[in-house]
Amino acid sequence: MQNHVVIMAGGIGSRFWPMSVPEYPKQFIDVMGVGKSLIQLTAERFEGVCPKENFWVVTSEKYVGIVKEQLPEIPAQHILAEPEARNTVPCIAYACWKIKKQYPEANIVVTPSDALVLDKEEFKRCISQALEFTANSEAIVTLGMKPTRPETGYGYIAATGEGQNGIYKVEAFKEKPNLETAQKYVAQGNYFWNAGIFVWNVQTITHAIEKYAPQIAGVMKKMAPDFYTEKETETLKADFPTCEKISIDYAVMEKAKEIDVLPAEFGWSDLGSWGSLHGLLPQDENGNAQVGNHVKLFDCRNCVVHVANEKKVVLEGLDGYIVAEKNGRLLVCRLNEEQRIKEFSQA
Repeated sequence: MQNHVVIMAGGIGSRFWPMSVPEYPKQFIDVMGVGKSLIQLTAERFEGVCPKENFWVVTSEKYVGIVKEQLPEIPAQHILAEPEARNTVPCIAYACWKIKKQYPEANIVVTPSDALVLDKEEFKRCISQALEFTANSEAIVTLGMKPTRPETGYGYIAATGEGQNGIYKVEAFKEKPNLETAQKYVAQGNYFWNAGIFVWNVQTITHAIEKYAPQIAGVMKKMAPDFYTEKETETLKADFPTCEKISIDYAVMEKAKEIDVLPAEFGWSDLGSWGSLHGLLPQDENGNAQVGNHVKLFDCRNCVVHVANEKKVVLEGLDGYIVAEKNGRLLVCRLNEEQRIKEFSQA
C-alpha cells in the first residue's frame, strides 16, 4: 500500500484582494510573512508522510508555472492542469483516477493548499493514523477540528458516540451555521469543524464517485485511456469541462455510508479572510497585526496591515481596519465590511 498526497490548488482567493488576485492567488503568496507561500507550507507539513515523488497538485492550467517554480521537488508530470474550475469532485476525481491507473492500491490524502497548521508534528500523527485506518478498510476519513469558538464561517461535522482508536462514525455534515446554532454545536461537544482534509484508498473513493456522482465518473472513465499519453491534454480540454460542477461534501460526503471523522487539534485555520489572518498573526498591545518591514502605527487599534513590498507605511487613528497593498492596488476597508471585498475588487 503506497501513500500519496493530493494538494488542491485551483482557487482564486477572492476574499484576500488585493494581496490575492486571479493571476496570482493566495495559495502562492507568503500570507504570514514567514518567507514561504501557503502551498509551500502545505507541502512541507506532509514531508515524511510519503516521498515527494508521490505528491500531486491539481491546479488551474494558468498556475502550472507557479507550482513548478514554488514546488520544484514535485515531479512535473504530477502537476495536473484543470482546463477550467469545476469545483472539488472533478478535481479530486481527476487526481484519483490518474493515480489509480498507475497505483491501483494507493492510499491517498487530499488537502486544500491554503490552510494553516501550527502544530506540524501532531498534524503528521493524525494523518498517519487516518492512513493506517483507510489502508485496510473501505472507510472515508475526514479530519474534524475541535472547535475553539462558535465559528460561523466553517461547516461542521457531527460525530456519533461509536468510535474505534479515536476515529468516530459521522452522523451528519452541517452547512455553515448562524451564531446561535454554532454555540449549540460547540456546547454539545461532538461537533467538529470541517477542514476539507480527506483520507481514503483509491478504490474506495473511485467507487464512491461512481455511486454518488456517476456523471463525473463517466467522464473520468472516458478520459482514463489517454492518461499518461500525449493525448491526455487534448482529451482533458475536450471532456473535463463537461463534468458537473459540484463539491465533494455535497456529492459524496453527505450521502456515503462509510464516513468516519478523526477529531484533531493541531492549530488549524482555513485562512479564508482578512479577519482570520488578523487572528493568526502576532499582534501588538493594541491588537494590530502586520506584515511588512517598515510600518509605523500611531493611535491605531485592531487593524491588519499587509504591505510586504512598501518602503514605508505610516497610519494614524484607524480602529478595526484592513490596509493592504500589492502591485499598485490598495485596499483600506473596515474589518467588519470584509465580506464586501469581492464587490470592492470589481469596482
